[in-house]
Amino acid sequence: MIVAGIDIGGTNTVLGIVNRNGDILSEDKLFTPAYPLVDDFVSAVAATISSLVSGGNGIEIKGIGIGAPNANYYTGNIELAPNLLWKGVVPLSGMVREKTGLPVIMTNDANAAALGEMIFGAAKGMKDFIILTLGTGLGSGIVINGEVVYGHTGFAGEIGHLIVDPGGRECGCGRKGCLETYASATGLVRTVLHLFSEMRDESSLRNIAASSISSRKIAEAASKGDPIAIRAIDFTAEILALGIVNSVVFSSPRAVFIFGGLAQAGEILLGPVRKYVDKNIEQVFRGTVEILPSGLKESNAAVLGAAALAWKNLEK
Repeated sequence: MIVAGIDIGGTNTVLGIVNRNGDILSEDKLFTPAYPLVDDFVSAVAATISSLVSGGNGIEIKGIGIGAPNANYYTGNIELAPNLLWKGVVPLSGMVREKTGLPVIMTNDANAAALGEMIFGAAKGMKDFIILTLGTGLGSGIVINGEVVYGHTGFAGEIGHLIVDPGGRECGCGRKGCLETYASATGLVRTVLHLFSEMRDESSLRNIAASSISSRKIAEAASKGDPIAIRAIDFTAEILALGIVNSVVFSSPRAVFIFGGLAQAGEILLGPVRKYVDKNIEQVFRGTVEILPSGLKESNAAVLGAAALAWKNLEK
């Protein structure tokens, strides 16, 4: 048996055929903006899935899992996604189901990542954990007793929008001081630009155009002892740890997995995060939570997460 995992992004939609062991048997992608009409997009998705399973020696596809921004697990709708061309409420899950005749389940990309970690990654055997995806923003998936937390609206678990600095940096959600404005790849760059005016230290980052500074370049500079890069990562780690200890209070996870572009900094980031978590965590939780890198490769994690959603839905 196989399933299709689909990760919808503002630029690319990646589709993969995945077996129960987490092997991606075939894969393709669509350029999402090429389909301003969602009906055309759904037709392209159906055609791509059919192409991917052709020649599969009669292997039957059992279902489809979709990870997408602003996707509601309960309704199967994409709701008011700011980085997609389709505006308003889009009943995508139902449209794909009608077009393909297959069971379809959809959730947001961070929740899909949590399921991917649980079924195919480093969270195998864990029933209580959190995954934080540190990219342009900060996505999160919370698993308690083996189930993703959705809340009554379907949008629970947005740790990136915990307010950690009231009146602080403006966030894309319209509020100020959200965790993701500090603890994300974008937030790290903002911190470096701010430190340029505060610190007189020499820094290799000053020689780079502001628009070209990235989390990867900051991490590389920090590894070479750059004082501004080191201070920026330390500040980011301290704020991220604040979000983690606040989350531990209500979910008591066994582990918090760090994933995404910023997570590629590795121990340069994770080491300080662990230090600040240990410093600020409530005593009853001290020593109970591991801060770990994701066990999934970034290149295929999104498709595996969506496929894990399909497998979990089938098992129910």
